Amino acid sequence: MGYELHITRAQEWTESGTVPITLEEWRSLIAADPEMQLEGVAEVATPGGTLRYENEGLAVWKKYSGHNVGGNKAWFDLRDGEIVVKNPDEEIIQKMVEIAARLHANVQGDEGERYPQESSQSVSNKASFWRRLFGR
Repeated sequence: MGYELHITRAQEWTESGTVPITLEEWRSLIAADPEMQLEGVAEVATPGGTLRYENEGLAVWKKYSGHNVGGNKAWFDLRDGEIVVKNPDEEIIQKMVEIAARLHANVQGDEGERYPQESSQSVSNKASFWRRLFGR
């Protein structure tokens, strides 16, 4: 399980379906952005076989620096009226903020925090909700 950030037009990302980003809007944005590419499918080989995820709104950020170092891809997944990225680093968060501005949307974390934040604390260094609540 990982931490997700959401590009949404809703006040709270859990309500993204009320003011959705449509597939047509997403396709238009990707067509206008040479750094993005609609993939529709992601696969990864595992010892138990190949895992495959299909979604017509699944896109990859081709200019992500991690793609050239270790083959990590920055996946942007349009689903349920929002664009979701799992475990983004600072570079990906900046791309998300750029995309959100173009879609008249905002970027929110699973716990409702908004990006950009005044602090440059990364998601991976951020204490989880449960850790902050219980001090563990």
